[in-house]
Amino acid sequence: MISQDSIEALKAQLDVVDVVGSYVELKKAGANYKAPCPFHDEKTASFVVSPQKQIYHCFGCGAGGDSIKFTMEYEKLNYPEALEKLADTYNFILTHTDNKHNKPRSQLMDKLNEYYQNLLTSKQTALEYIKERGIYESSVEKFGIGYAPDTNSTINYIKSQMFTMNEALEMGVVGYDGGRNFARFIERITFPIHSANGSIVGFGGRTITGHQAKYVNSPETAFFNKSRLLYAYHHAKQTLHKTKEIIITEGYLDVIMLHQAGFTNAVATLGTALTEQHLPLLRKGEPRVIMAYDGDKAGRAAALKASRLLSASGFSGGVVIFKAGLDPADMVKDAKVEELANMFRSTKPFIEFVLDELISLHDFNDPKAREACLDEGIGYLKTLSPLLQEQYKSYLASRLGISPSFIRLTNKTNIAQTINTAKSNIYRDMWELSLIKTVIEKPHLVEQILDVLDPALLKFHQQEFSLALLGKFDEPQLMAISVDESIKALENDESLQAELIVFLIKHYERELKKINLQTNISFEEKAFYIRKFRGKIAKLKSGELVTYND
Repeated sequence: MISQDSIEALKAQLDVVDVVGSYVELKKAGANYKAPCPFHDEKTASFVVSPQKQIYHCFGCGAGGDSIKFTMEYEKLNYPEALEKLADTYNFILTHTDNKHNKPRSQLMDKLNEYYQNLLTSKQTALEYIKERGIYESSVEKFGIGYAPDTNSTINYIKSQMFTMNEALEMGVVGYDGGRNFARFIERITFPIHSANGSIVGFGGRTITGHQAKYVNSPETAFFNKSRLLYAYHHAKQTLHKTKEIIITEGYLDVIMLHQAGFTNAVATLGTALTEQHLPLLRKGEPRVIMAYDGDKAGRAAALKASRLLSASGFSGGVVIFKAGLDPADMVKDAKVEELANMFRSTKPFIEFVLDELISLHDFNDPKAREACLDEGIGYLKTLSPLLQEQYKSYLASRLGISPSFIRLTNKTNIAQTINTAKSNIYRDMWELSLIKTVIEKPHLVEQILDVLDPALLKFHQQEFSLALLGKFDEPQLMAISVDESIKALENDESLQAELIVFLIKHYERELKKINLQTNISFEEKAFYIRKFRGKIAKLKSGELVTYND
């Protein structure tokens, strides 16, 4: 775990204008900076960055936070990943509570990838293969494609760069067997594999010398888990968050060629089927998922497994199956880009695909096989929500040629109604907002305010006032107030007192009117409250603040 002291030291080195400005073009606007919001489409700039408060806030979509939060949101990283990203960018070494992590991240993977890339330029057979597959030089550069030589050359290079064999073993680029070290990648075209934040954590390799294993990946390490990663996700994440769509393929070349053709939201699994461990990464940005798989037996089986997993997990999307031995890379090479685009636009929904595939696996001439197919279909539908079960019940029945009454799914008869989440316009009371900004900027005045004012007295901004009193200044509502230059904090104790007196006089005059209209209390109780409120009003008009609970 990264130590809190280290996090605070990193924060002290960060400037929010510099961090945000490295991604977005900022323009000076008074004491702040403005830009169109990078998190939603807008024509007018409602995104504000405050150098004084070291925060940003969008008045359009409500996004806001500090430099770390911006990096998390823009780069689609979790908190530790954002810290590592910023630390790398600003040459800051993070310390950890676990001492074994208290050393700079090894530069071995970056150095080795540079070595592989340089070797590619002089390896004619590798270059011919790349040209034959239709890969452009720009794609070679973008994806860092290289070439791994023989074992001795790789190990000698690692030693020449002053890296240890233990370090190389930990990173998975070298193995150990029979008393000797060996390179994991030998005479292969290499594809660096990155984490979500862009760090190289492993390699994939494609043989060009007829090795029995056409493709190999790095072994599992502390940094590389192929069941959690997606190839080229760090390249695709900006597009997939913008388009709300991600294309998952089976191979590196499919991804590279799709990006080359403009489908820059394409990624690939790393020689493994889609797993539950991939789902947290896929949920980022809540994209529609397109599974683009080969039409052979293995490809269809993988698509079926992935579709069952994704539909049961609530993902929307569909499947594209390539026929006649083609794959996305072949179609791009053959200039069938428009045909590809049409295929991605007209995918078969996951649930329909699963049901159709299950049906195709059974012989309907055999009544027992049809019954088994029905049981499998019902079992699958029960993994879905009650609403989807009802919706696809008739689809399964029609495909099986039976009455829907044979399909009994769930006892849940009450399906939740859609909740109306339309936002109503919220009235902005500038006096209350001014008081809240005073609490944010001058917390030493809080005690004076609470002596005479209960948060319940605010009519429009009780929640924001309560958050300010709790010191939760990183909440979006308070950041919006903090960077809004139209809201002014009260200048000093005297102006605060004067404003409170005016506010409280109005409040107690309203309370006096209410008590005069009361009919369900005794004459004595009413007389008591009338004297009490009149006394408070008199003191306030004489310039004296009165405590709320008097």
